[in-house]
Amino acid sequence: MRIKSKKILFLTGTRADFGKLKPLMLSLQKNKRFKVDIFVTGMHMLEKYGETHLEIDKSKLKNIHKFVNQSYLDKMDSIFAKTISGFSDYVRETKPDMIVVHGDRVEALAAATVGALNNIKVAHIEGGEVSGTVDELIRHAVTKMANIHFVANNQAHRRLVQLGEQKDTIHTIGSPDIDVMQSDNIPDIREVRRRYRIPFNRYGILCFHPVTSELDQLPIQIKCVIDSLLESEKNYIVIYPNNDNGSDDIFREYKRLYKNPKFRIIPSMRFEYFLSALKKAQFIIGNSSAGIREAPHYGIPTINIGSRQLNRANCHSIINVDFNFKKILSAVHASLKIKKKPVKMFGSGGATNKFKNILEKKKYLDQK
Repeated sequence: MRIKSKKILFLTGTRADFGKLKPLMLSLQKNKRFKVDIFVTGMHMLEKYGETHLEIDKSKLKNIHKFVNQSYLDKMDSIFAKTISGFSDYVRETKPDMIVVHGDRVEALAAATVGALNNIKVAHIEGGEVSGTVDELIRHAVTKMANIHFVANNQAHRRLVQLGEQKDTIHTIGSPDIDVMQSDNIPDIREVRRRYRIPFNRYGILCFHPVTSELDQLPIQIKCVIDSLLESEKNYIVIYPNNDNGSDDIFREYKRLYKNPKFRIIPSMRFEYFLSALKKAQFIIGNSSAGIREAPHYGIPTINIGSRQLNRANCHSIINVDFNFKKILSAVHASLKIKKKPVKMFGSGGATNKFKNILEKKKYLDQK
């Protein structure tokens, strides 16, 4: 008897979540038990951020639906409302058996809301983690609307139990991006440098995002960061911030760097190319989760500034500093002396297969 395939709907709204969801999507797409649909929205659709939906088109994925959920500088509540409206229409049309979301972005919250209110199973990737901003509130809200949880480590597992989630719905699989980091799909650094016109071999990476609860302080914060990096006289790859409220303050400071040969500013990098650049970097600086999750796995030192990744994880290669010119400058020099010893805080690989094997258990997709 032929088994009817189950329809799994993934939502991706950023370059970062797509990098982690992509191996899961491709794995299920190859399995006849599943039919994979992909709802592409958020930053992917914005020209300012490199229209990364075009990279998704090249990824061998099928059944891609694109939805513009915002205009540049829309507020998060407006983006949330627009995403719910567009995603809800798509769900009613396609009738998925399960919705898969990642992390803590407002698009993930919108998709989980639609799933919860329409009695559709919601799977949440990388819940149970903490940080010092509104991201944590969103992440935990998604957790409460999800039916099945795929977490990156035992600490996240314990937090979900503390939040009241049933233990048999929580699965510790590690972070899916570790599978990508350890794969043969990471391009050679020479190819990365050619593709993104990076003129130097030795460099740090700056990834800095707004903290929406500290917008009144943001202009001073980002000025302090840029002043410090200019004084350091190191080379830097600078990646655009996300599109949260306050990003324009960051862009205004980045204008100081455009004609400086020590800085290469890039709107967005394909995830595999970013990993290659990170692996060869002297350090990463800013407040991105990449400094907490991916960098330690490669043994790359991190200078973590401010509250955005507060209490998320810690190890010998992470230097935590506040917005102080001398402290940031000192941390840059200190990072160059850190021994590059890999630390595996978010799994050792195999998350993709674990995810697929768990979904193959009928109880998650057959029970209402």
